[in-house]
Amino acid sequence: MRIRQALVAFCAAIAMVVAGPSYASALDSPYQRGPDPTEASVKAIAGPFAVDQVKATGHTGFGSGTIFYPKDEKGTFGTIAVSPGFISPEGLVHWYAKTLASHGFVVMAMGTFTVADPPPSRGDQLRAALDYMKTKSPVKDKVDPTRLGLSGHSMGGGGTLDAASKMPDLKAAVPLAPWYLTGGPVIPKVKAPTLVVGANIDFVAPMAIFATPFYKALTSPNKALLTLPGDHMTPFLLANPTLTKFAVSWFKRFLDDDTRYDQFLCPNPASYEGTCPLT
Repeated sequence: MRIRQALVAFCAAIAMVVAGPSYASALDSPYQRGPDPTEASVKAIAGPFAVDQVKATGHTGFGSGTIFYPKDEKGTFGTIAVSPGFISPEGLVHWYAKTLASHGFVVMAMGTFTVADPPPSRGDQLRAALDYMKTKSPVKDKVDPTRLGLSGHSMGGGGTLDAASKMPDLKAAVPLAPWYLTGGPVIPKVKAPTLVVGANIDFVAPMAIFATPFYKALTSPNKALLTLPGDHMTPFLLANPTLTKFAVSWFKRFLDDDTRYDQFLCPNPASYEGTCPLT
């Protein structure tokens, strides 16, 4: 019996060594929040954290904002600013911002000065939104200023890439159907882990012109390209479990250093291209 127990213990120890960095880093990450993720949980529009919200006030660097954050939770969280696209008000990205917050992030759905603001202007406003959240917002005590991320749809996706190119310490970016006609020279300057998301029948920002070349031009060692079924609007502006799965997993992995989410990103799932293993 003792020999058998010793063999079981030895095998368990070997398994932990083989699992190696991934197992250890998941346990060692001080930012790990929430229960162990499952395929169902990462697709949930309402994640494990109750969410509250507050309007952004007293700001000058962006048009408007609503901040969604985990309610009644202690400590700080990774923080994300999200921009809508061309001719789109802040409210169109509320579902997305609230969903991300419910998985354990502080997230601003940002409105632009005008709905026609081009990508560079949106990028400047996204950077101002992050600065506001960590220095002046009503929830600044919940913000970890070292763990910042960006996302945005259409011209907001272009703005995400523009802002990311000017933020060498940014932890993660998720541009959605990015539109940025003059973005070519900007993309190689993006150093943050970046998940580019496109749609296969998008005739406004066709993947062949925008998302795919942007992905290929990225120089970050951690990058991915996700193709969703649908047009320029529907997969991004309506609650979408597939988008939720990958956006949540990307931000969890790179804002929280939570390797429990690697399983949803590597090996590459269908309709997804990326650099594996993640580092």
